[in-house]
Amino acid sequence: MTRILGLLVLVTATQAVPRPAPFQSPWSIDQMRGKQAVVQTSLGAFVIELLPEAAPNHVGHFMTLAAEGAYAGTSFHRVIRYGIIQGGDPLSRDPAKAAEYGTGGLNRLRAEVHAEPMTAGAVAAVLVPNRPDSGGAQFFICATDQVALQGQYTVFGRVVEGIEVVQAISAVEADVDGRPAARVEIRTVTIRDTPPPPRDPFAEATGAELSAYRVTLETTKGRVELAVLPDKALETSRQFLRLVAAGVYDGVAVHRVVPGFVIQTGALAHRPPLTAAQQKLIRNLPPEFSDTPNVPGVVSMARGEDPGSGSTSFFICVGECRGLDGQYTAFARVTAGMDVVQAIALVPVDGETPKEPVTVTRAVVSSFPQRLQRVDAHGAAGGNPGGGEHDGQDAR
Repeated sequence: MTRILGLLVLVTATQAVPRPAPFQSPWSIDQMRGKQAVVQTSLGAFVIELLPEAAPNHVGHFMTLAAEGAYAGTSFHRVIRYGIIQGGDPLSRDPAKAAEYGTGGLNRLRAEVHAEPMTAGAVAAVLVPNRPDSGGAQFFICATDQVALQGQYTVFGRVVEGIEVVQAISAVEADVDGRPAARVEIRTVTIRDTPPPPRDPFAEATGAELSAYRVTLETTKGRVELAVLPDKALETSRQFLRLVAAGVYDGVAVHRVVPGFVIQTGALAHRPPLTAAQQKLIRNLPPEFSDTPNVPGVVSMARGEDPGSGSTSFFICVGECRGLDGQYTAFARVTAGMDVVQAIALVPVDGETPKEPVTVTRAVVSSFPQRLQRVDAHGAAGGNPGGGEHDGQDAR
């Protein structure tokens, strides 16, 4: 109930003024189809997929204002933590008019309410209370699902990239009325054609092509280089390269150290939250057990009791781990930096938990010897290579 009441703050009372004729889009639906809006803010950028089939006049109005530069210099003047963010008021350009924020740019659009769900990323028109045909320049974005608002507002777009930026804006310090303590500015809104989906360089690569890649783990103890073993674990090698290129391992902790046995990293519970793009990449992997011996330097995918529960967490053998042979998917080997692996294995531990934080600050895919350009994303998940408790689907 608290969240629902809070969300009602997004509609703003305003004085009765003469209303201009309702806005009609100057473009046809076909002309507006396949368009995105790139919103650059002082806290980062996000991309809105516009929905002209559902709300043609709202999309046309938004595109018109964006082309005129009408949003540049405005701010997100109201936020509800992990609820919604509200912006687009032309009055919000002027800090001296802060008391009037939320009252400008309204009464231009007739409602075009439809079935598009009020889930995370939905972009909708702000309304004057009890006036469904009062939309205009102002809009709000759902930072998380807001089912209580379904069917009450015109959704005209959806955030398809950068929802984490929207959520970060929603979480800025604000007063009890949701007014941010520090200004969060919209710098530009640019309309573009929807680009083709990014090419996955690993999707159709053969085993021989995958074997040409190297992964560098930049840790707080030094660099470790890995070569994948697609001849032993084709799909696990492919997925590992994909996750590294997406930044899923950036910022993940080495969360388990068993001296003389293994070090383990990659658990999602031991890194900052994933972006939406990264989260889409996470899946369990079918086992690809082989005759690869678990000797020092061999890298295997961690898992829970289910052989098919491996996901992102992996371990590196620092000693003879032959008792694990045939039970875990060995998919890579250390080609340089084994001294770094050994140094990590020597950090003080409490049980199997490092007392000294060790982090994979960045993981990079490169071809051998030429470096590959990184793809887009950040994250990781747990696993249990030998003994210990489980955390989630993988172990610790």
